[in-house]
Amino acid sequence: MRSLFDTFALTALPREASAFRGEVKAFLRDHLPDLPPDRRARSWMGFDATFSRALAQRGWVGITLPAQYGGAGLDAFSRFVLVEELLACGAPVSAHWIADRQSGPLILRYGTDAQRAFYLPRICRGEAFFCIGMSEPNAGSDLASVTTRATPCEGGWRLNGRKIWTTNADRCQFMLALVRTSGQPEDRQKGLSQVIVDLSAPGVSVRPIHDLAGDAHFSEVAFDDVMLPADALVGQEGAGWEQVNAELAFERSGPERLYSSVVLLDAWIAALRRLPAVQRDTVTIGRVVGRLAVLRAMSLAVTARLAAGESPLIEAAVVKDLGTELEQAVGALAEAALGDDPVLAADADLYRTCAYISQISPTYSLRGGTREILRGMIARGLGLR
Repeated sequence: MRSLFDTFALTALPREASAFRGEVKAFLRDHLPDLPPDRRARSWMGFDATFSRALAQRGWVGITLPAQYGGAGLDAFSRFVLVEELLACGAPVSAHWIADRQSGPLILRYGTDAQRAFYLPRICRGEAFFCIGMSEPNAGSDLASVTTRATPCEGGWRLNGRKIWTTNADRCQFMLALVRTSGQPEDRQKGLSQVIVDLSAPGVSVRPIHDLAGDAHFSEVAFDDVMLPADALVGQEGAGWEQVNAELAFERSGPERLYSSVVLLDAWIAALRRLPAVQRDTVTIGRVVGRLAVLRAMSLAVTARLAAGESPLIEAAVVKDLGTELEQAVGALAEAALGDDPVLAADADLYRTCAYISQISPTYSLRGGTREILRGMIARGLGLR
């Protein structure tokens, strides 16, 4: 049996993916909005439908989806390069993010021909933005205890319940939701299914939640006798747990779990270049970059598994846990550096960027699964529990 850590062997980007990086850089020079670093630091929380649709015109929303649906038909390595470049410069990618990364690939894998024909071209054109309905007010990261229920009825399903911490629910057209279609919460993984919800349907209400940074990325979504058509079900009824785990492998493994603080790191380095060299800070940044290089190599190794059609859930959890730990450390280290050096703190762009990351970075170890949940998964993968 393959050891968990055997999958983290060094993996090189294929030549085609490396060449693709030049195309992405050229696109960003022409289309990236001119934003200060504290705005670019929002990146995959930055919603800009116009920018997302410009990407879509190049076939880069749904980049791994087949050309017959409007995608680019490229592999997971090309998506790695695209995401790495987008996040490195702080591009606002939130509008299409979930549809491209999770919902589209999941519909391609588990959906019916009719679902693929309807949703995938709309995703690839930047016309259909998705959010994911997983967490609930009384369940949190314990997805197996969800109580939102879709009950079979004449013509389809009747949906009741609530989802919370749902990114961009107030701006998306559709939600891919994990719901209970049979049994009780005590049954845990049994009886869970995934359904697509049209967020404009009668009975759906969305309440944005404002965070400490003044943004409203998250929402609470309530379903009150929402009628879903029979073809709202994705995949097999009762197979939602397997499907959502495949979805989370896409969510947890990519560069997005390494680069949430990279705009702050770049701003810190740029500020130091304008000042007399500070040995303490350069040593700290060197250590951060060293850790980042290792994590990037691990993420590439997981990408190779995804490119091979596998679902490396445990390996992705390792990358996500270690990656978010580093992302949070960058904010804390930069904040300490500003506190130690009043001249450095006088750099307005750096100060505002650091302030934003300090406010938002606690969420890094919550989104996509809490640290505690991930470490439990990793322990099981190592045979420790």
